Amino acid sequence: MSRYVTKRILQIIPIILVVSVLIFAIMSLVPSDPITIIMSQTSATAEEIEAARDAAGYNDPFLVRLGNYLKNLYLHGDMGKSFKTGSPVFKDLMSRLPVTFRLAFGSILVSVLLGIPLGVLSAVRAGSLSDRMTMFFTLMLNSMPNFWLALMLVILFSLKLKLLPTNGIGGLEHYILPVIANSVGAVAGIARQTRASVLEVIRSDFVSTARSKGLKERVVIWKHALPNGLIPVITSIGGFFGRLLGGSMVIEMTFSLPGVGSYMINGINNRDYDCVQGAMLWIAFIFAVTMLVVDLLYAFIDPRIKAQYAASSAKKKAKKEAA
Repeated sequence: MSRYVTKRILQIIPIILVVSVLIFAIMSLVPSDPITIIMSQTSATAEEIEAARDAAGYNDPFLVRLGNYLKNLYLHGDMGKSFKTGSPVFKDLMSRLPVTFRLAFGSILVSVLLGIPLGVLSAVRAGSLSDRMTMFFTLMLNSMPNFWLALMLVILFSLKLKLLPTNGIGGLEHYILPVIANSVGAVAGIARQTRASVLEVIRSDFVSTARSKGLKERVVIWKHALPNGLIPVITSIGGFFGRLLGGSMVIEMTFSLPGVGSYMINGINNRDYDCVQGAMLWIAFIFAVTMLVVDLLYAFIDPRIKAQYAASSAKKKAKKEAA
């Protein structure tokens, strides 16, 4: 098992390296550059702008600029500086992570606590009126734009009822509306995935055997059927969580939350390329780590995966000893 964990961790390195190169290449294709944009708004002459571009390395060949970027990033941990504020990108991201983490963890917690029970109950009562109503409800949630829902929540609970703040950060009350608006799509997705997985499992022979032994229905469902149907559900949860940790751009902008998503949007609006590159790289890293955790959870939930990898390792070891 330790070899599997090590192998999966090492696989993240080339993934992040390739993503870094792609992000830099894409940003290099964007017309103009921050120095030209910022200095064009002043009384700087064309010669002064060109001199500033040359000093910043924008006139260097692409491979030279890429090499310098990768060297600064991986050898010195330098993601660059914001052209707008002059603040280091890494420092800005670290200061915004707590907001994004609180929003992401709250959203995924609500999604799991509501989505899995809804999916299980819908699967157990497949074909019934409650099942059809649940599927209609989740379809409606999945089709509802989160920015529209966020605005409706603000109008109702903030402007009309005066119960919750409209924006900004502070106590728990500042995260209630963003979490609700951010989690509706995940609730629907997890519920539908759980229903499909559990519905397939409860038709299996081992579930029929468990019922024939006289076990209570809730024991059959929650202790036998659900654990065996969790693998695709965990994949869905991991995907949602990875996207949430990358920053919920629309929600953060709607509620004026200073998170990673709003940081990247501001960087795009200001043509602050180092900010955009840093935020995109962070999102890629978080998503890769989330998928790693999901893969590791597979082995603990499904013993067949662990046994398969153990058998493969034993086979390789036997071949080496025979050689």
